[in-house]
Order: sequence, then structure tokens, then C-alpha cells
Amino acid sequence: QVQLQESGPGLVKPSQTLSLTCTVSGASITTSYHSWNWIRQPPGKGLEWMGVIASDGFIYYNPSLASRISISRDTSKNQFSLQLSDVTPEDTAVYLCVRDLSSWGQGTQVTVSS
Repeated sequence: QVQLQESGPGLVKPSQTLSLTCTVSGASITTSYHSWNWIRQPPGKGLEWMGVIASDGFIYYNPSLASRISISRDTSKNQFSLQLSDVTPEDTAVYLCVRDLSSWGQGTQVTVSS
């Protein structure tokens, strides 16, 4: 059974870069035909899909975030990561890593505040 666990700072200052890592267990992130996603949910709002890295390394971003987002992976650690630059308080959200939009991490709260 695949498990996903987000980790990273819970507080980021405005204009800085938010960095999160998703550690995967129970499955390899390079196993074919799977997508590894980042999704976030701001307080009181719906889910926002941020981007994906596929098992073959293909990456695609939500166009609304494309100028600020970067997703990468470390196959030796079975992890994939999110970086979001130039954050503002509007980036405050619960951030989740998700496989195939069916297996979800528990989420991690990130607050952007000075």
C-alpha cells in the first residue's frame, strides 16, 4: 500500500521560496503509468491542482503557477519535491502530495507571513 508524507517548513516569509518534499513508501515513483501530484487547499477554499511529475519524469504545471513553480524528484530517495517562489499570504494553504489523484498524503499546513 502506497503511503505519501509531506515535509517542510510550516512558516515561510513573503517573497521567499516555499519548499516541500513528499516521501513515498510502498511504491516506487518510477513505476510506470503513475502520476505524482501536488495539490493545495487554501483556508475556506477548494482544492487547487498545482502540478505533476509522471513516472517517466514528464512534468506539467498549472498554467496559473507556471512562472513560480518547480517540481523535481530524487529517485534514489523515492521523493518528489515542490518549490514555489515569491510567495505571498495568498499561498497559505494545506499542501498535499497525491498519487494518481487517488492516494493522498495527510497534508502539511504552510503559512506565509512575516
